[in-house]
Amino acid sequence: MNIQDIPQIKHTDSGNFFLLAGPCAIESEEMAMRIAEKLIGITDKLEIPYVFKGSFKKANRSKIDSFSGIGDEKALKILRKVSETFGVPTVTDIHTNEDAEMAAQYVDVLQIPAFLVRQTDLVVAAANTGRVVNLKKGQFMSPESMKHAVQKVLDCNNGNVMVTDRGTMFGYQDMIVDFRGIPTMQQHATTVLDVTHSLQQPNQTAGVTGGRPDMIETIAKAGIAVGVDGIFIETHFDPANAKSDGANMLHLDYFEALMTKLVAIRKTVNTF
Repeated sequence: MNIQDIPQIKHTDSGNFFLLAGPCAIESEEMAMRIAEKLIGITDKLEIPYVFKGSFKKANRSKIDSFSGIGDEKALKILRKVSETFGVPTVTDIHTNEDAEMAAQYVDVLQIPAFLVRQTDLVVAAANTGRVVNLKKGQFMSPESMKHAVQKVLDCNNGNVMVTDRGTMFGYQDMIVDFRGIPTMQQHATTVLDVTHSLQQPNQTAGVTGGRPDMIETIAKAGIAVGVDGIFIETHFDPANAKSDGANMLHLDYFEALMTKLVAIRKTVNTF
């Protein structure tokens, strides 16, 4: 796909990577607008094509009492308000066929979670909405196998599909990024590197996923250096108290410094 096909996306002629970023989950309108305003200011300054990310619900939680959302329609309306207020595209996860049709009324990009990317009916439901589809590579899948998920979207006459690497299981409680997979997946679709989820430490005995936010800059730099098309980063102004995935999110205060470094690396890579 061509990122110019994402509605409202800006700075597509800057030569930069594009960015999907925002909180893991929509917790309130105030938090979403606060994070969006900060990120849009940074991406406009650095001319980074930007898509605001926020999950309207979290269906894949470790424990039954973990935060799953503030209400589907309420969260989706907040995503639409972000888009209308700031003139930016938005992306959210979907988990069921019914989610696809509902979320497509509010957002520009439908994201298939890694655990669900082999679910044909779900992928087809997303593709049939006509929205851009972001397929997250299963932690259990090879980069080569993602061509089949991409083909499912293409077979629905929807060419607006991208894939996102979010790490591969490394033992029971850790993730690793195999950077060889990026050029492999780029043969089939625009490819994004999900930096923060690649640093998760899942399956903790406490039932709360851990993470290595100290390694965010390292993984992000490496992804840009090998030529990934886009970067995915979850961020929050108070990660310690975020309701989902706080252990591996980037603090919002550090976002501009990291983006500045990544833009500089991309400019250098573009000279080769």
